[in-house]
Amino acid sequence: MSEMKTRILVVGGGLGGVAAALAAAENGVHVVLTEEFRWLGGQSTSQAVPFDEHPWVESFGATARYRRLRDGIREVYRRDYPLTERARATAHLNPGAGWVSKLCHEPRVAVDVIDELLAPHIASGMLTVVQPARPVAAQTDGDRITSVTFDRLTRGEQVTLTADYVLDATETGDLLALAGVEYAIGFESQAEHNEPSAPPQAQPDNIQAVSVCFAIDHTAGEDFTIDRPAMYDYWRGVEPEFWGGPLLSWTSPDPRTLAPLTRQFTPNPGDDPVAVEADQSKNPGHGNLWTYRRILARDMFAPGTFASDVTLVNWPMIDYFDRPLIDVPDPEQGLKEARQLSLSALYWMQTEAPRPDGGTGWPGLRLRPDIMGTEDGLAMAPYHRESRRIKALRTVTERDVSMDITGGPARSFDDSIGVGMYRIDLHPSTGGDNYIDVPSSPFQLPLGFLIPQRVTNLLAAGKTSGTTHITNGCYRLHPVEWNTGEVAGILAAHCITEGLTPHQIHHNTTLIGDFQRVVAQQGIELAWPDTVSGY
Repeated sequence: MSEMKTRILVVGGGLGGVAAALAAAENGVHVVLTEEFRWLGGQSTSQAVPFDEHPWVESFGATARYRRLRDGIREVYRRDYPLTERARATAHLNPGAGWVSKLCHEPRVAVDVIDELLAPHIASGMLTVVQPARPVAAQTDGDRITSVTFDRLTRGEQVTLTADYVLDATETGDLLALAGVEYAIGFESQAEHNEPSAPPQAQPDNIQAVSVCFAIDHTAGEDFTIDRPAMYDYWRGVEPEFWGGPLLSWTSPDPRTLAPLTRQFTPNPGDDPVAVEADQSKNPGHGNLWTYRRILARDMFAPGTFASDVTLVNWPMIDYFDRPLIDVPDPEQGLKEARQLSLSALYWMQTEAPRPDGGTGWPGLRLRPDIMGTEDGLAMAPYHRESRRIKALRTVTERDVSMDITGGPARSFDDSIGVGMYRIDLHPSTGGDNYIDVPSSPFQLPLGFLIPQRVTNLLAAGKTSGTTHITNGCYRLHPVEWNTGEVAGILAAHCITEGLTPHQIHHNTTLIGDFQRVVAQQGIELAWPDTVSGY
């Protein structure tokens, strides 16, 4: 076993972890960033999910560092891809012309941009990346985490990292469990936070669906049908009570009305990609699943460059909610079943799915392992929508952000360290719940939701922050995860350079104001304009 020392240790290299490491390094403090998978970037890379963002993201509601990531992705396409003149002239280029986001892109492009953002700090020695590495143990001394031990997955060895501050940016809050940090998981009871959408009793094993995403293209007249998945017969027969039909079908609940909704599926529909207006406040965009999360639109590029669009399959039919994958004895079994569900969905589309012309199946649908960076074509990491969440100094609840409750703006936090916006969007869960979709108001991120009640040198840097099961549904998306991690990195660096602790800052209004000025000077917006409302 080897040992390393650092001032700040960031565990987990998703968007929150990358933002935390980048911010800490740019604030002059040495940081070690660890990541389990080969790609940094989490949701947008190893999990392959295009950005989920609010309608105003091009002008407001994102940090300066997050904009550097978005601008970098667009710059890659402008610099390296043969865009049409019309596409190149588009100020807010959307390479995939997907309806879910104003910036749908290939995962590998985001990987390259993240690597570029971090490269100067790696070269200077301010940042060390340990990858791939999975945390397996944590050592504590009273209310402090003293070190974390990792398996170096490709080396057959372990490394122990000692740090002044430890940031949990893992996708499922792994460090919280290893270090004995108090946390919540699943549904809290209605009595705990007085949330209208919560159940009467706590349900810790009732957790949102996990999805194993994949990319496909389509070539008419070709046959790319995969081998029949081992669990195909099982998944072909699953028909959840609230679904409105078989799980493997074009029909699933409308998240907002819960009525069965049958969607279209038309590969390469010949639409005008430059004309796509990705604004879910005007159009949810999921009428045609092919264009909903499309990550490369062939007609954005010179004729002949791409034979087909490429779309990302993150659709209702691959939501796995048979069993939870957190705090269970054998999460790997559930993950295997989730992967089988995704392969079964593809096989169904290739062989049995009804076509508009009355036929069945699109054998020309092809997995794109080159785009996923894997051999089997599935994303290298599962998309966990929910994590263990710290018992925080301040917990954001449904009453803080629900438009139905506030009747207007979300609750204003005097310790705001950022802003975000998304509807409360909860997918079906392992307890048999349907979608929960609640309109929210543009909200703030409170400093207190980064800080555990007891442990003094741990900070949340992503989905591990102090939300509830309900509010996780609007705080889990890409720009908010980034903002959360970014400020956690700044806070750890600020505490080290100023000789303070997070608890000391949070308990002192003057120190909160000082820190807010530090955050604002680095391009982080702390409040929404009065002209912005929810959707």
